[in-house]
Amino acid sequence: MDENFLMNIDEKWMKIAISEAIIAKNKGEIPVGAIIIQDEKVIAKAHNQPIFNHDPTAHAEIVVIRKAGKNLKNYRLARSTLYVTLEPCAMCLGAIMHARIERIVFGASDPKTGVCGSKADLTSEAFFTHKLEVDGGVLEEENKEMLQSFFKSRRKENNLKTN
Repeated sequence: MDENFLMNIDEKWMKIAISEAIIAKNKGEIPVGAIIIQDEKVIAKAHNQPIFNHDPTAHAEIVVIRKAGKNLKNYRLARSTLYVTLEPCAMCLGAIMHARIERIVFGASDPKTGVCGSKADLTSEAFFTHKLEVDGGVLEEENKEMLQSFFKSRRKENNLKTN
C-alpha cells in the first residue's frame, strides 16, 4: 500500500483519538485518547479515566480494549488497529498483546514510560507470542502539545495552591 495513503488514513483515525483525548482533558484527566479500527470501521472509542473511575488501570488503551471486546463479543481483537495519542506503557502493551491487536499507531512518544521504543521496546520480546506492527509519530506535534500544555496548566494550578 502507498505510504502516503497509509499516513493519510492514519491521520484520519488519529484525529478521532485526539477528540477522545480532548474529552479526557476537559474532565481533568491526562489527555490520552484511543480508538480501535477493524475493517475500516471504528469498533470502540475511549479516553483516560483513572481519576473518574478510581481505577489506575483505566488508561485509554485498556478502556477501549474492554469496549471493543464487548462490542465484538470477543476477547480477541484480531485484524484490528489501535490508535492512541500517547505511546503505550507496559500495562497497556500487555493488554494489547493479549487482545491480539494487529497494529498500534501512536502519536507522541513517551520517554518516561513508553515501551514501544522510547523508554524500552517490549514489542518484540520473546515472552510475547503475538507479534504486532508499531508505527509512531502520527500527528506527533499536535499530541505532544496537548500533553505539554495540560501538564503546564497543572503545574501552574499547583503553584497557585501552594502560594
